[in-house]
Amino acid sequence: MSNVETRPAEVVCAADDGAASSDAAPTIRVLTPREVPLGGPRAMSVRRTLPQRALSLIGAWCFLDHYGPDEIASTGGMDVPPHPHTGLATVSWLFSGEITHADSAGHRAVVRPGQLSLMTAGSGISHSERSSGPSPELHGVQMWVALPEQHRFGPRRFDHYTPPVRTGPGWSAQVFLGTAFGDTAPVPTVSPMLAAEVRLEPGRALTVDVPADFEHGVLVDSGEVAVDGQPVPADHLAYRPAGEDRLQLVTGDRPVRLVLFGGPPLGEQIVMWWNFVGRSHEEIVAFRAAWQEQIGRAEPAAGSPEHPDGTHDRADTVAPPSFGLPEDDPGAPLPAPVLPNVRIRPREQRGGR
Repeated sequence: MSNVETRPAEVVCAADDGAASSDAAPTIRVLTPREVPLGGPRAMSVRRTLPQRALSLIGAWCFLDHYGPDEIASTGGMDVPPHPHTGLATVSWLFSGEITHADSAGHRAVVRPGQLSLMTAGSGISHSERSSGPSPELHGVQMWVALPEQHRFGPRRFDHYTPPVRTGPGWSAQVFLGTAFGDTAPVPTVSPMLAAEVRLEPGRALTVDVPADFEHGVLVDSGEVAVDGQPVPADHLAYRPAGEDRLQLVTGDRPVRLVLFGGPPLGEQIVMWWNFVGRSHEEIVAFRAAWQEQIGRAEPAAGSPEHPDGTHDRADTVAPPSFGLPEDDPGAPLPAPVLPNVRIRPREQRGGR
């Protein structure tokens, strides 16, 4: 899914002062979602928990939208025309419904519940996503991963994978990226990461073995779960810094469905605006200009906002991306919003213990 906000907010994030010291257990932080409308009065809204001012990144994960269950007849479902991405990988995971994906690298796939859709944009790609199939509702998550510096201008690719369901006493899980619950997803990634859907029966306690050098997020889709003793209600996101190799999940009197994800701290500053992930304001300006020119919406060149001392960042020697368009797509490409009248600031998430 694109970030189709017409005025995407600049997110300025403070340093991670919530990271625990090296001799203390990691502290669970619970993040409240914000409702983001994605269009007109009938369009979908999403619950966005990442990024926000309190937290920019969990590992390399930089964006998380949680949507539905939405009645497609009321909202129109998902109908996102071709739009660009660069510097990131998109992860789509559905609980119900069906989405048809088409991209400019020639990939086309139908994504159904329990199936991973991973699109690596590399230096530039465009794609469309539309509700399809007989299901009357749409419900799932869209997640983005910032590509590390050495891989962010790599090749475009698309991976589609249906993970097996692993089960244990009172729980089941599908691991769609990385390793957990005795299973390893065969999908290649450019940096270590974990992502899994987990279902828990009422009154259950589950201890999950996880890499100690990973930061972790737990997005609760339904029910309420205690993460390392911290209650986390539905639609909220729990964040735990790196430092421990086990994570405990305890349910109350209702069943729980959640998404567990994580990775080692990215250790790099990123600049993210609309559907682009770069490293400087100038890169974002160049990415936007390349897309606008490609779709016939080129604009006069504008100066870059200055620092208080009157200087500019150096111009990055990055070739403008060539996004392309999905073949035979029926929708007109989505134009980029107007850039903010300020410099887009970098954001960084420190790993901590």
